[in-house]
Amino acid sequence: MKNLDPVFKALADESRRGLLDRLRARNGLTLGELCERQDMTRQAVSKHLAILEEANLVVTVKRGREKLHYLNPVPIHAIAERWIGKYESHRLQALSDLKASLEKRNG
Repeated sequence: MKNLDPVFKALADESRRGLLDRLRARNGLTLGELCERQDMTRQAVSKHLAILEEANLVVTVKRGREKLHYLNPVPIHAIAERWIGKYESHRLQALSDLKASLEKRNG
């Protein structure tokens, strides 16, 4: 499986999670728009975005002179599949077995 270390590193910072939340709410923001209502300098936001891009959590598209930032949820989904999904199947199987047992007893 692809190395997820850069994704975990990117997600470990509250400021970067905040930027991802903003992109989830409204995709395609410019750097200037992402800097609005932030307690960070434009340079700090740019550094955080570079880490998010390195982790493939943010992708950019040039539109004229603007650079638009978009959330890429695929790496987060990979984490969910690896760390949550396999444990979820056991829980669902246990619930299915319990349901079958109860139906057998009542049926």
